[in-house]
Amino acid sequence: MNIQEYFGRISYNEPHKDADLQTLTAIFQHHIQTIPFENLSMHCGEAIELDLQSTYNKIVRKKRGGWCLEINYLLFWALQELGYDICILGAHSYEPAEKGYTAEINHILLKVVIKGDSYIVDAGFGGAYQMWQPLMLISGKDQPQIPGIFRFMEDKGTWYFEKVKRKHYIPEQSDAGFPDTPELGNIRKIYRFTLEPRHIDDFQELNTYLQVSPDNILRKKSICTLQTTNGLLALVGWTLTEMKYNYMEDMDLVNITTLTDEEVEKTLKDKFNIVLENKLVP
Repeated sequence: MNIQEYFGRISYNEPHKDADLQTLTAIFQHHIQTIPFENLSMHCGEAIELDLQSTYNKIVRKKRGGWCLEINYLLFWALQELGYDICILGAHSYEPAEKGYTAEINHILLKVVIKGDSYIVDAGFGGAYQMWQPLMLISGKDQPQIPGIFRFMEDKGTWYFEKVKRKHYIPEQSDAGFPDTPELGNIRKIYRFTLEPRHIDDFQELNTYLQVSPDNILRKKSICTLQTTNGLLALVGWTLTEMKYNYMEDMDLVNITTLTDEEVEKTLKDKFNIVLENKLVP
């Protein structure tokens, strides 16, 4: 594994002498705009292994994406290589349909400390709830970014991560299902977590479970999302959603297209830079 090869993968060629916030932000933005959040392996009959070499080979050498466990683990390795004070945390994601957080930890995120300040870095949420910059770990403070306003709320050592929702403008109102449809209320809860440091081995069971459990969204839907310079692309099953942030004030432009099987493969290549080795069953 080689940090220069990783930089090549994320098209990053700026100086990186200091493990500072500016460098962290730049690397993070390159990472989320080149490495898709995707679970296509599960829908191609490929096993997802959670060890660094496998993850590195898949994302860096085969130019694939991955789900949170893979994407954030690779980022953890890269930032550690660059000398950042970093640790892995575990989160319980919010399930809108259940109106509650999952009982078990089902998400991985990173905490980076720079000059005594803690930041949360998470490249693995995908979709419209993906942060675009590191967020300062501070309770109750609105932190506006291009995708919207994010904030953390802390209560007795548990941290809650949420985003202020924005309206969607859909020129041709479509019936196509997209998992990021806003529900009632102005706040979208994303996940909760504590600051207890974790090890990647703590997520091995989760990695296996997500691949076999028929109930989770990742098994039910093939998903590939990528952040762009002004919004995001999301391919869920045969549905391609292209979102442009802040098209009008506090409103995002959403275009939804239904693709054929042939178009799915072409779209993965053209828009996500992904060429699969095995046949995808969307």
